[in-house]
Amino acid sequence: MRQRSLLLAFTVAIGVGLTAFETVSAQTPIVSPDAKLEKLFESHVLTEGVCVAPDGMVYFSEITFSHKAIDGKGAIEAGHIWKFDPTTSKTTIFRSPSGMSNGIKFDAAGNMLVAEGADYGGRRVTRTDMKTGKSYIIAAMFEGRPFNSPNDITIDEKGRIYFSDPRYLGWETIDQPVQGVYRIDTDGKIARIITDAGKPNGVAISPDQKSLYVISNDNGATGLERLGGKGGVQADKVDTPLRKGHMALMAYDLSLEGTAKFRKTLVDYAPQDGPDGLVVDAEGNLWVAVRAENRPGICVYSPDGKELAYIPTEVPTNVGFGRGKDAKTLYITAGSSLYRIKVNRDGYQLPAVK
Repeated sequence: MRQRSLLLAFTVAIGVGLTAFETVSAQTPIVSPDAKLEKLFESHVLTEGVCVAPDGMVYFSEITFSHKAIDGKGAIEAGHIWKFDPTTSKTTIFRSPSGMSNGIKFDAAGNMLVAEGADYGGRRVTRTDMKTGKSYIIAAMFEGRPFNSPNDITIDEKGRIYFSDPRYLGWETIDQPVQGVYRIDTDGKIARIITDAGKPNGVAISPDQKSLYVISNDNGATGLERLGGKGGVQADKVDTPLRKGHMALMAYDLSLEGTAKFRKTLVDYAPQDGPDGLVVDAEGNLWVAVRAENRPGICVYSPDGKELAYIPTEVPTNVGFGRGKDAKTLYITAGSSLYRIKVNRDGYQLPAVK
């Protein structure tokens, strides 16, 4: 049985009761005993896709489910991208409608890449020039058909973009034969590179560029909003019984050409729910937003899947590291909120274009 040293017990007012940071090493803790989880912002639907821009601004999505975010006149909120300014602690709308944005990343040139989902969203990947404000559609169709619902994004050091394409909700037709992972090359060509990842969600590339990490969170449905819900902001709280599938964190070998081959399952979460998004730190450790109801929070794993630390939160969706002097700040989207916490590892970021 794995032994873990208890560094800190504390109560956080987010509905999870008495919780604790845990780590395998009291000498070099990944999370310090005096670290505090700080709530920065709260909205009313689901926050997702947090990512920090080169200038330090923090961007994140709010996915406004069409069956929940409806005003008194029947109008549906169109999805939002929020911007949090760490220097002023103010949160403002950056873009609305967002195309039902989910995952957000910044490339080496500082452009914003957004995975736009279904449920009245764009079902595409866009790139925004943050200097001009102009946006470009860089992936919307594969083999002449729309994507299912682009979810999360990662980028390699050659500038190639990888994104997952599951379907969790939305009235739109499902046009792709699998829920896969795709690569967008620098010349704009698109390739489907993974078809055996179950229901792919979070994706991340290791700092050495040799591994592509993929999360499968197979909740057993492609249209949760049509199954009847129990209220709240979580889209997976449905009344209809579902047979859930693969819930796992997996590692794929990533070739120099950008192809991927399954290597191993690092963590199998069954029968609990699997994770959502993830990022890596500069040492190659994985910071994973785990949605398991019996132990929700951010789990930190070594590249071979050994758990190194655990930060309890309400049910999380994604994580992202700050930059520069804030490289050891971890931002977390969970429930309808944005959080941050100081940690003792620097986040990995793409080398900037010179």
